[in-house]
Amino acid sequence: MEDNYRHRGLRKKLITQLADLGIRDKNVLDAMNAVPRHFFLDSAFLEYAYENLAPQIGAEQKISHPYTVAFQSELLAVTPGMKVLEIGTGSGYQAAVLCQLGAKVYSIERHLILHQKSAKLFEVLKRQDRRFNPHLVYGDGFKGIPAFAPYDRIIITCAVPDVPSELLSQMKPGGLLVMPFGEGVSQMTVIREKEDGEFEISQHGEFSFVPMLENRDAKSG
Repeated sequence: MEDNYRHRGLRKKLITQLADLGIRDKNVLDAMNAVPRHFFLDSAFLEYAYENLAPQIGAEQKISHPYTVAFQSELLAVTPGMKVLEIGTGSGYQAAVLCQLGAKVYSIERHLILHQKSAKLFEVLKRQDRRFNPHLVYGDGFKGIPAFAPYDRIIITCAVPDVPSELLSQMKPGGLLVMPFGEGVSQMTVIREKEDGEFEISQHGEFSFVPMLENRDAKSG
């Protein structure tokens, strides 16, 4: 896979646009500047890789807008070595950004075709950079990945109608969960678990996401 001078130039321009839109976390901007987004898109959409768009990735799903990835990543406040659970691997782009930030990433995807595509891509990427080595699971995102819990951070990349209690139970005390809450237009929501076990909730604006599917059985595509 090629990441040429033109790709890098377009990516740098995108990062400038994200900063103009209000993204302030330099670590997030640097990570997104280092991850070739065009690797995560089908060839038919390569011309849109560095625009703030969300092309289809298969299984009636879309890659998140770059601004959305940046915004959620900034809210997560990841530091190197943190364990991060991602619900909805999708194309793998958000997982790659989290890896670039130094997180130990555990990501689950319910669509088999997307899980297989991202697993194949990361096999290639980690040969180029050992940081691109998330633990990928095919299964039900509502259940999380309890085998590797607890997690410092949890990110949900699809709209949820309610707070999945099983995911909250997999979060460390003092950890936080970032998710789009509500159907249709969602509120970007942060849930932080305090040391006393109580939860603190804040909301950070409206976003549009594909829904987290109600049928909780994993699908083949």
